[in-house]
Amino acid sequence: MIKKIWQKLQAIHHSKSHIPIKSIWTNPIHFIAFGFGAGASPIAPGTFGTLIAIPLYLLICNLPLINYLAILIVAVVGGIWICNITEKNLGVHDHAGIVWDEICGYLITMFNAPHGWQWILIGFVLFRIFDIWKPWPIKWIDKSIDAGFGVMLDDILAGLYAFIILQIISNFIF
Repeated sequence: MIKKIWQKLQAIHHSKSHIPIKSIWTNPIHFIAFGFGAGASPIAPGTFGTLIAIPLYLLICNLPLINYLAILIVAVVGGIWICNITEKNLGVHDHAGIVWDEICGYLITMFNAPHGWQWILIGFVLFRIFDIWKPWPIKWIDKSIDAGFGVMLDDILAGLYAFIILQIISNFIF
């Protein structure tokens, strides 16, 4: 299992789709799509993108749920547009460095989550599991739906799966 993960990380690092860093820092849309630069990481950009979501979560976690939801909707709808433009500019479908979708997926996971670092960590782990594992229909969506909507949709679903498990854990186990 670890060998497969390492091989996947190496393939991403050495892929021809790795764009020059300059584009990330000079194009504001790429900068956002690349999670404020986190997606430029040559190793595990999705994980670094999800890590960037934690401070964003901390900024909004104490808001009323309706405000959190409004911000989340704007982030997701805006993300479809941002990811679509970035994907077209790069000429690569769902480039590994585009991590705005991971940021939104994590924020979905953490909607109405209990407060505390243990919940932030549990949400992080759950989201990364579903984002990497891609259970049905996430894997199908990832391979079948193009443009910004496709980039975002698989992580939205991974976030929803992680949200459900996090809610079950927090409401019925702890």
